Amino acid sequence: MESFIIYPLAVLFLVLALVVYFGKGDWLIAGYNTASEKERAQYNIKRLRLIITLLMLLSAVFVVVLLHFPSISIIATPIFVVVTLIGVVLANTWAKK
Repeated sequence: MESFIIYPLAVLFLVLALVVYFGKGDWLIAGYNTASEKERAQYNIKRLRLIITLLMLLSAVFVVVLLHFPSISIIATPIFVVVTLIGVVLANTWAKK
């Protein structure tokens, strides 16, 4: 039953990852879409797109893996949280000019 929700969600993450990667989804990046031009100039948008794309791809893989292997959620969920936090830190450091 959950697969009716999980697979479309994973496909949505994959599609949105491609949209962001190819530069058509900058409005999906939280904070960047509401920033002023001066604030946007502080970021390397290509690096920021790469980080967001990788986080979306990771999210797609995560939900599908947990659907098929729910017993690893005790290990996988903290790993996912840590990797997401690393992505946030990279978005605010490595993606800055």
